[in-house]
Amino acid sequence: MYKTLAFALSSAALAFSPAFAQDQTGAEKPKLEIGAGGRPVGEPWSRSPVYAANGMAATAHPLASQIAIDILKKGGSAVDAAIAANAALGLMEPTGNGIGGDLFAIIWDPKTQKLYGLNGSGKSPMGTSYKQFMKQLNGSKTIPPFGPMPVTVPGTVDGWFEMHGKFGKLSMSEILAPTINYAREGHPVAPVIAYYLDSNLKRFNQSVEMIGEFDNARATYFADGAPKTGEVFKNPDLANTLSKIAEGGRDAFYSGDIARTIDTYFKRIGGNLRYEDFAAHSSKWVAPGCVDYRKGYELCELPPNSQGFAALQMTNILKNIDLAQYPRGSAEVLHYITEAKRLAFEDVARFYADPDASPAPLDWLLSDEYGKERFALIDSAKATPEFGPGEPKLEGEGDTTYLTVADKDGMMVSLIQSNYRGMGSGLVADGLGFMFQDRGELYSLDPNHPNVYAPGKRPFQTIIPAFMKKDGKPYMSFGLMGGGMQPQGHVQVMINMVDFGMNLQEAGDAARLNHDGGRQPTDDLAGNGADLLGVLNVEPGISDETVEQLKAMGHKVERVNNGAMFGGYQAIVRDPQTGVYHGATEMRKDGQALGY
Repeated sequence: MYKTLAFALSSAALAFSPAFAQDQTGAEKPKLEIGAGGRPVGEPWSRSPVYAANGMAATAHPLASQIAIDILKKGGSAVDAAIAANAALGLMEPTGNGIGGDLFAIIWDPKTQKLYGLNGSGKSPMGTSYKQFMKQLNGSKTIPPFGPMPVTVPGTVDGWFEMHGKFGKLSMSEILAPTINYAREGHPVAPVIAYYLDSNLKRFNQSVEMIGEFDNARATYFADGAPKTGEVFKNPDLANTLSKIAEGGRDAFYSGDIARTIDTYFKRIGGNLRYEDFAAHSSKWVAPGCVDYRKGYELCELPPNSQGFAALQMTNILKNIDLAQYPRGSAEVLHYITEAKRLAFEDVARFYADPDASPAPLDWLLSDEYGKERFALIDSAKATPEFGPGEPKLEGEGDTTYLTVADKDGMMVSLIQSNYRGMGSGLVADGLGFMFQDRGELYSLDPNHPNVYAPGKRPFQTIIPAFMKKDGKPYMSFGLMGGGMQPQGHVQVMINMVDFGMNLQEAGDAARLNHDGGRQPTDDLAGNGADLLGVLNVEPGISDETVEQLKAMGHKVERVNNGAMFGGYQAIVRDPQTGVYHGATEMRKDGQALGY
């Protein structure tokens, strides 16, 4: 019990401390702050997972989860339901995703008994050279986060149709109908999403000059300011766009009226994307990589240009130490996780890029031998001030939504989709109802870097779905949103379950760490200017004793009360004996797990 309680939220104990609130007259009155109530089973700071035999959906919005279950009940596959939920989230959670962004997925197919990976990320404009791009930056050493410069081709819609063509059962008209209806008639805004809408509007208002054309986005999302919790939000333009996609397929988006509207829009605002960029787009089926952890568990992730293999590198490092010998919330456990993250991300910054342009030495990076070599660099007593990337032994060389769905046949879908920085670039094409991603901010400008900007090239991607096997069989479809938090979040959830025996829900609710810093894929190869030690951010559930121990070990520790930077978790486990699904979401988002 101590191992998990040490990582519980400190508010789990009843705390009665005086504070002040305002009554309806505006006068201050004393208030008692009350901690969590008690539970008859499990940890007091968590809740029960959801159990169901026929199907399960876990998404960041209850209405999206309901839509997914409705699709499953109609006879749709897990892929059909995942597409339906993703479409709904693009409407209901525009702060994290939409059809202006990219998509990655891992799919377990029970018929072939195989894992399939889909890279649905788009490329930079083919007609803009590195020299032209640098000229447009006008001396800036970084790519702006808003406006037309960081916009790359959105890959989500093509990703939907690739998955549907391989694993779909229902028509795309049936799959998209619920979201089209909600877009026309409206839906009540959820609390966490309302919080993010408000913060995005503030950030956009501060960057209007950088964005350039913001009238369309304001009219689509912020006509009367940021939508409030419970306010009914409609997006008829998105309904029309999705209707065209439902009727005309992916070509309606990439070579039809939608693509031509986008072409006209970017020409008008001085952007680089063109019709030809959309017409040339295609998704890419890729092989997921898996590494053994312990006790028969394997973690599976997608290869670059995503950062998924960073989680596998962390796993290969951490399996060299028995973390269960320490309490889960101890300084020792957090220290090893942090140092493993720092080591893995040094390689991310050096090697991870579009494999068509710069293949990474993946076999070497994921080898047990290299994991042992990197583990040997960790000092058990203190934080190492600076790590560097490994030297390959070769012959010659955010914000995001995550969802998972499983069906009665045993198909499991792990899907992540994002516009990158918050809502994206701030740009909405005339009458289309969705915002374009700003994923192109993640190119390096160093001409010698594997991730350097080039025309027709995919940028480095932060978004990653995850999957776990147990004794070679499908076990868990899961993910965790939020930029560089994602690989370290995947590993923390795995450790919670495998090493410390937490159930699916507890593994996501437990307090997390988020290490930020070190070299980045957007830096030059030398990592000039990077904070190489970085900052170790921890949630309130990490004890004061642990924080002080970590500081004494040389870590820069910050306690963060707002859970926004620690991701948003969804997961489904399939019991290998009974076939029963276990589903979980978490308190940091508005989400819900539902089954039938």
